[in-house]
Amino acid sequence: MDRTAKMIKENSATQTSEARRRGEEPAKLRGVRGRTAAENSPADLDRLIHERMRLGVVSALAVNESLSFNDLKKLMKTTDGNLSIHARKLEEAGYIKCTKSFDGRIPKTEYALTAAGRRALERYLDHMEALIKQTREG
Repeated sequence: MDRTAKMIKENSATQTSEARRRGEEPAKLRGVRGRTAAENSPADLDRLIHERMRLGVVSALAVNESLSFNDLKKLMKTTDGNLSIHARKLEEAGYIKCTKSFDGRIPKTEYALTAAGRRALERYLDHMEALIKQTREG
């Protein structure tokens, strides 16, 4: 269990204990779309998308039909090797598709978000919204 999930679990247990001591029923934390706090714990985040570079790539592709390798590299302010590794992980997961072609003799690599990638991003955003809502409601 990662540190954040452990802290949330301990805080929830403390709040439950205090409510019972006062003779109250502990409040049930609700997330968005009817999910409970336990179902929205940070430990359940899609780790593939949660990494900063991969989240940036998926987000950029969500608002663009496709982007070239060089466009993504400039947008993410990263190196060829770094982008290549992260793009490959997203491609292996089926979140993005890679199309390679030639423009004359110059190789061209284009990336696009797949339907599975869009669904994964939506789930990730829903999860983050639920965590933010729970945190703000205290």
